[in-house]
Amino acid sequence: MSRRSVPTRARPRLRGTVSDSPRFVVDAMLGSLSRKLRIFGFDTLYSKEGTDDEMIRIVRDQGRILLTADVALWERLTAIGGDALLVKGADDRSRMSSLLGVPGFSARLALGESRCSVCNGELEKVARRVAVASLSSGQARHRYYYRCTACGKLYWHGKHWERLRRLSYQLKERKRLT
Repeated sequence: MSRRSVPTRARPRLRGTVSDSPRFVVDAMLGSLSRKLRIFGFDTLYSKEGTDDEMIRIVRDQGRILLTADVALWERLTAIGGDALLVKGADDRSRMSSLLGVPGFSARLALGESRCSVCNGELEKVARRVAVASLSSGQARHRYYYRCTACGKLYWHGKHWERLRRLSYQLKERKRLT
């Protein structure tokens, strides 16, 4: 009895980080991951109420890569030649780690390269004196401030930035070891 090899669809090859990075669309099951990807600088669309058909249309029309934990959606899209990655893991750290196996994926946290975690807009640096005018005294103690060019949300490097830097370092180490 001979074994038949089952052809497998190659995973999309991702190129670089941030400046020439892949663009994603993330299904409703991975909202927190979409925010992390935006913070790491990836252009990431997320729709909590988007249907499978809408996401497939976005992948095809915009050349994005679908990130999903939904096996049926992943199978449906890859069967028609769309780019999709099946994300595994119960939390964002393990989900980001599952992306590290994709050739070319790298998550690097760098000053000024993040996107708005809320709306995916681009961030611009804001002069400290301008930013602190609209903040409480506790928030006005930071050095760097950024404002979303789309929704106007203001960002700074608080405690969350240190946690994200640790995550970035851990992901870099995992990538190096694989």
